[in-house]
Amino acid sequence: MKIAILGGTGPEGTGLGLRWAATGHEVIIGSRLTEKGERVAAELKSEYPDGNITGTDNLTAAQEADLVVLTVPYEAQKPTLAHVKDALSGKLLITVVAPTRKPKARVWRLPSGLSAAEEAQQLVGDDTSVVAAMQNIGAHNLRDLDYQLECDVLVCGDNQYDKELAIKLCADAGFRGINAGALQNASVVEGLTSILIGINIRNKVKDAGIRITGI
Repeated sequence: MKIAILGGTGPEGTGLGLRWAATGHEVIIGSRLTEKGERVAAELKSEYPDGNITGTDNLTAAQEADLVVLTVPYEAQKPTLAHVKDALSGKLLITVVAPTRKPKARVWRLPSGLSAAEEAQQLVGDDTSVVAAMQNIGAHNLRDLDYQLECDVLVCGDNQYDKELAIKLCADAGFRGINAGALQNASVVEGLTSILIGINIRNKVKDAGIRITGI
């Protein structure tokens, strides 16, 4: 599968991209600047020479991909999606966005009353399916392909097939994905990110995560 990662030059985007490339996916690292996307893709390619990894600007990445993953900060979500909206038509958008602001260890309730994922769905329109996933993963060890990831991923969306595809991509990246219900539930999942940041700070660790028991 050809996967575009918008805002993919950060720790989460590069880590996921490297892991997906290692399982045979074609990865396109998107950035606001073509040169930055190309540079980061070259860095990842040097770490995993067998991977099919390229870099470009966000719009071109979205146009070329079968599936798009959004890893930008919340503040960049609206302008990024407005820029690439037409290229997302008919595609699945997996959003990793979790709204945080100072202090990051407190849940940020958005003025809209919605989750960032629901806002993303409104921004892209009904021609694009939005699934929320991987908001709660730590990026610290993602680029270490030998590192065994321990946390689960809660996957929220309104289309069952698209959630199953997102769960498969979670598995390819080394996580267990779990169907967490409708896209509306993403507000709870996004809020867990701030809680986990606080746990990391208080316990002087970097990879606190969640694990669902009993299944």
